[in-house]
Amino acid sequence: MPLTANNPDRKSWLHVDKNSDFPIQNIPFGVFLTRDDIITIGTRIGDTAIDLGALHQLGYFEGIPLTDDIFLQDTLNDFIADGRKTWRAVRNRIAKIFDAENNELKDNKKHKEIVLFRLDEIEMQLPVQIGDYTDFYSSIEHATNVGTMFRDPENALMPNWLHIPVGYHGRSSSIIPSGIPIHRPQGQTLPAGSDTPVFGPSKLVDFELEMAFITTDANDLGEPIPINEAEEYIFGLVLFNDWSARDIQKWEYVPLGPFLAKSFASSISPWIVTLDALEPFRVESPKPIKPQLPYLQYKGKKSYDIKLEVAIKPKSAKETIVSKSNFKYMYWNMSQQLAHHTVNGCPVNSGDMMGSGTISGPTPDSFGSMLELSWRGEKPVKLKDGSERKFINDHDTVIMRGYCEKDGTRIGFGEVSTELLPIYTPKNNK
Repeated sequence: MPLTANNPDRKSWLHVDKNSDFPIQNIPFGVFLTRDDIITIGTRIGDTAIDLGALHQLGYFEGIPLTDDIFLQDTLNDFIADGRKTWRAVRNRIAKIFDAENNELKDNKKHKEIVLFRLDEIEMQLPVQIGDYTDFYSSIEHATNVGTMFRDPENALMPNWLHIPVGYHGRSSSIIPSGIPIHRPQGQTLPAGSDTPVFGPSKLVDFELEMAFITTDANDLGEPIPINEAEEYIFGLVLFNDWSARDIQKWEYVPLGPFLAKSFASSISPWIVTLDALEPFRVESPKPIKPQLPYLQYKGKKSYDIKLEVAIKPKSAKETIVSKSNFKYMYWNMSQQLAHHTVNGCPVNSGDMMGSGTISGPTPDSFGSMLELSWRGEKPVKLKDGSERKFINDHDTVIMRGYCEKDGTRIGFGEVSTELLPIYTPKNNK
């Protein structure tokens, strides 16, 4: 089925600002609460949210095999499970409905009042029920920086790093959408010069600039996904801030890896941008430094040129952009990650999420964490208000943005924005 939704010459009858992340060529998917307190699946063009449940009930998806309630649910899981053929047909139809040359809905005032919402009339929700979440460690620049800090430059990468996409199984219950604040976590840390841990708030709360991809039902138990088929099972991507408590992590991660230092919160952008929408922005992946085993070898362009940035906004102050990176820097791409994840027969389900790992580039201004930007706190980062940061302070808001741009077409993700609150204090019930 052709990707007619991606036609770069298409214009919408809905207003779209020149630098909008959401032109008619994007058509992302999300879940929102409407002004009538109804949860629905929707999409977005410009600054207009579109109720796909209402659009379907009004007959605008006639001819596409969809169940009556496919868009009347509080998650995208069932729609994602329908597969790429359905996703593509729905995106193509939405593009047609909102094309400037199509008057069917444009001239129907009653239907428009039912279907269209201003952004201030909706509340974005978590777009999928995430059953399982895996976080990879796939940026060679990030892995080298961290290894250099905690070991030495000659042994920065662990022996397995150039042979497998390293990952771990994370906690899905603490993944939240943009706009939900989090609390500074508490846990065990080991003070310098001591051999006895103490309990208390993390002093080294950090962001991790990542992206994450959402999968569909892909394979049965015992069945690997071949690398050349992996993209068929990837629905789309979101921005991902995988919060980290560096001091808790340092004490706990040997021998089994991150635990409480990572499971307290992870934040995602609410609109899932499909791989179909990102098709024009494919680029080559970094060349392998060492030969990779056959199941990880691929053909074609499997990376995407997605420009990324991180800003820190202190309370009552302007934001400061502290990092500019790019998804294309990832040494291990999504196809390799999914092929490796399933090569042992591990089944993948609709709505599962795979984090890329921190995305750092080759220059200091492209590092994807405060651990690297401040180099373990040795080089504090200056903000516009004159303050400095080694790590994230209480009431700082961390904002991540991402977009692609080529030949006048911009496809973006919006933002994921999260405020760090002080440690949780139980409410006094007296």
